[in-house]
Amino acid sequence: MTDHPSPADPADVLPGGSAADTTADPTTAAPSRWSRVKAWMGRHQKGIVVGGSLLTAGIILALLWSRRHEFATAITDASPEVLIAASLLQVLGLVGRSESWHQAVRGAGALVSRRVLFRASAMQVLGSIINGQLGVAMRIAALRRSAPEVTPKIPTLVAAEFPIVAVELMFAALASFTLVGPLGIPWWSPLAAFALAALLGWWMQRLSHKSTHDLWAGLTVLRQPRGAALLTGALFASIMCQVLRNWMLLRAVGVDASIWDGAAVLIAVATLAQLPTGPAAGAAAAVLILGSDGVAAAAAAGVLTTVTGTIGGLIFAAWSGADQLWAHRRSRRTGLPGPPGAGTA
Repeated sequence: MTDHPSPADPADVLPGGSAADTTADPTTAAPSRWSRVKAWMGRHQKGIVVGGSLLTAGIILALLWSRRHEFATAITDASPEVLIAASLLQVLGLVGRSESWHQAVRGAGALVSRRVLFRASAMQVLGSIINGQLGVAMRIAALRRSAPEVTPKIPTLVAAEFPIVAVELMFAALASFTLVGPLGIPWWSPLAAFALAALLGWWMQRLSHKSTHDLWAGLTVLRQPRGAALLTGALFASIMCQVLRNWMLLRAVGVDASIWDGAAVLIAVATLAQLPTGPAAGAAAAVLILGSDGVAAAAAAGVLTTVTGTIGGLIFAAWSGADQLWAHRRSRRTGLPGPPGAGTA
């Protein structure tokens, strides 16, 4: 008895008359909702940053509208000497942060000089005005472009940022008790944050021994006592410059702030900078921490923090451009190009 194939279901027949293949392809599974959200955010990253910045600025403007005269008075209360000192503290903070990056990259095997790396670090200033992650990406790209022969691969440079982040988290956890009062968080939160930061540091130190992978090679500085100590010391000096700058500006506009308030504002700024808040992060952080003492004065201090930070960053970037021009003219005058990554160690 011969079996006859059953006629195709009308729903499985294509418009051309041929039967459709109803076998599902396991390799073309539908993407998850989170994957679609990440893909959408990647396509509209610029719009998200602009929209978030405008939204944050709009909220601050709404809070200040009825107090705009107090805000203007607070802004003018800051003397030029204080603004100059705050800008110079920003420059010193950037130098300290660049030195910590130098130690991390050097530990990963880079032979690039300190001067060349500092010039690449200055590129972060321009990107960080918009977004912190963009600034990191710009300085890594600038370093690879300026000295590709003596710098590690991009995955290693990306991982070299992790020790810096780990140390920053440790310092932030130590100072996070300053947020208990302003934000009303539980008293045990700083202890939990410190424990998590210590666990993260320990885990990264273990990963640093897996040097067979380009990514983990960026953590090598964590198993070099001298390099780790220099990285931590430079980063601590940078953080203290930022805290002192915040405290000076808060006091300059009339806020009765302590040095711990300056630390709390710095933690808030670093946290908000991870969101698409743009240049408004400084004002938002100051209002969030010290708004109960006067929204207008706190917002004025936040705005001045952003302004002096930008001025200090531009000074650092101007030095980078001038030093690059000087190195270029020197190589033309001698007729010999400098070696890759050449410069003052």
